[in-house]
Amino acid sequence: MRTIKTLAVVAMTFALLSSAAYAIEPIPGSITYNGQPRSKLTKAPIGSTFEHLFRDNFGDRYVETYRIAPDRSLQLLSRHKIDIFER
Repeated sequence: MRTIKTLAVVAMTFALLSSAAYAIEPIPGSITYNGQPRSKLTKAPIGSTFEHLFRDNFGDRYVETYRIAPDRSLQLLSRHKIDIFER
């Protein structure tokens, strides 16, 4: 029983540490591509999310989801490529 608990703790620790390795990096067109924007979103509640729609250098369309962090910086949560031929 103790072995199962130990394995569960090790697995959860590994999952938490490895999630940072899969962080989404900004690409050209992202709001945070050249770092955080100069202006801060002061009226939006901390923790709120919003979407940003843009095209990259090749004309592909993307939608990104951002969250406002407690320090008013933007955290990139997800990015999805919009396929115009998708049904």
